[in-house]
Amino acid sequence: MGIFSRKATATATIAAPAAEATAGTDLTALSGDYTIDPSHSTIGFVARHAMVTNVKGGFQDFTGTLHLDGADPSKSTATLDIQMDSIETGNADRDGHLKSADFFKIDEHPVMTFRSTKAEALGGDDYRITGDLSLLGVTKSITFDLEFNGSAKDPFGNERVGFEGKTELLRSEWGLTWNAALETGGVLVSDKIKLVFDISAIKNA
Repeated sequence: MGIFSRKATATATIAAPAAEATAGTDLTALSGDYTIDPSHSTIGFVARHAMVTNVKGGFQDFTGTLHLDGADPSKSTATLDIQMDSIETGNADRDGHLKSADFFKIDEHPVMTFRSTKAEALGGDDYRITGDLSLLGVTKSITFDLEFNGSAKDPFGNERVGFEGKTELLRSEWGLTWNAALETGGVLVSDKIKLVFDISAIKNA
């Protein structure tokens, strides 16, 4: 995903209890194919509700892969597939509404996908990845800001890399236009949505 073009600072333990961090890692050695570990990763979102507070949610069922190229980060790639019926916000009624025809129409569009198209190094541990986000039959380009969290070998011998990222998008650009007007002005659900994630990926054998 283009996160290895500069030597990282001392790496930190990520995603696994008591993992042994590998300081001073040769970034070229981290090149290879990785599988995202969903049990130690999170994909979430934040939406403004009724103009006064934030509602947070996430997806519990997703798969993804990374190809990291330490010698030429621009050749790194990422894929992500999210099962939309796994959406959770802590409220069953709200989750049901989000799965309905008003929002994600999960019977017609059960999966949201991301396919990277470009990776950039911004300096230090900061990176940027651009790709195609497909949802509700609409595909649009989106860019995430990333922070590389390091590499580690966990107690089970897995080689891991980790990063966290965020971006903002307008849900209406993917056809998510349902809303309700408030008596005091404004609308029930913001058009702007924040996406946040924290990913741990295991190097394939």
